[in-house]
Amino acid sequence: MESQMEAVKVEGFGPDSEVEDLGRCVDEISTTVSRLEQRVNDVEQFYLTTDNMELTITKSASAFKEKVKEKQLTGLEKQQQEASQREAAALKRMQELMRQFATILRQITQHKWAHPFMHPVDVEGLGLHDYYEIVQKPMDFGTIKSKMEAKDGTGYKNVREIYSDVRLVFKNAMKYNDERHDVHIMAKTLLEKFEEKWLQLLPKVAEEEKRQVEEEAKAELDVKLAQEAVHANMAKELSNELCDVDLQLEKLRQIVIQKCRKMSTEEKKKLGTALTRLSPEDLGKALEIVAENNPGFQPTAQEVDLDIDAQSELTLWRLKVFVQDKLKLAGKCSEAVVCNNINNNENTIKSNSKRRREISDALTKNAIKRNRKLSPNS
Repeated sequence: MESQMEAVKVEGFGPDSEVEDLGRCVDEISTTVSRLEQRVNDVEQFYLTTDNMELTITKSASAFKEKVKEKQLTGLEKQQQEASQREAAALKRMQELMRQFATILRQITQHKWAHPFMHPVDVEGLGLHDYYEIVQKPMDFGTIKSKMEAKDGTGYKNVREIYSDVRLVFKNAMKYNDERHDVHIMAKTLLEKFEEKWLQLLPKVAEEEKRQVEEEAKAELDVKLAQEAVHANMAKELSNELCDVDLQLEKLRQIVIQKCRKMSTEEKKKLGTALTRLSPEDLGKALEIVAENNPGFQPTAQEVDLDIDAQSELTLWRLKVFVQDKLKLAGKCSEAVVCNNINNNENTIKSNSKRRREISDALTKNAIKRNRKLSPNS
């Protein structure tokens, strides 16, 4: 862009101030385009990764970039508020289920056979040296009660966790003790009673679990839809802003056309000659420049007839700038190749010269030796 502006400044326009004004316009448009490009990338990235995203309200709120966050803030705050309300309601329902479960547990622990299971097994006192080899996770009702009453976040989160530990108490006792042992029989009997009572509560537990799954799925869907709505609005805004940039570019183009002086016949002739010096690839790009302002022109046709005189002033100046840049670049490459060849030739000459000296020295030494052998005085 800078090289093109310099060329236009020298040959297309007169006053430098006009070129500077146009340069500032170009810089402003370039900055706007760069900003829009980044926003377009953000939107594209969202739609590319939506299918693979694990959407939760907390994660989605922290994962978005600042621009998206600002637009989503109101919607996310509302969603977070609704989520908090749902969580509070779910917690209240679960607490009610745990209260009902506590009633079942109290009935079991008040049974006359429950006393062996109320506290951790006294492994040392009873001399049960192999206990921890057989029982991997000891459990007792005292530990369960403490965990149910915990307020530091280490307690049970749902009824199934308590149910699992209660069964573990009896299963451990049955696993360690022989089936004819009193403790084994007591544990088996209490487990059966416990399972009967659990079956009465199970439908309510299953219903609550199903409800929580459905609410979580709905919350994730709501967040996803909110995100898509925000990005859809962003895409719409971007489209409008890009249209504005197109209008600015068109206005700038018209100004350039008005400011360009007419190219002389001699300059057109030189331009036509310079075009023939381009590489096939660069010539194709030059023809594409012509086609931009000449819809009827076919740059990829088998034979192309380019009428320089029929081209607009803007096209001519664009062609001139393009051709100058390409020929200048090609000239530098040619110079580099020539210099490289010269260096290679110099190295070859030096190498050959050195080799000739070595051969000459060897021949001289051989001649001296032969002379010595033929000398009568030797």
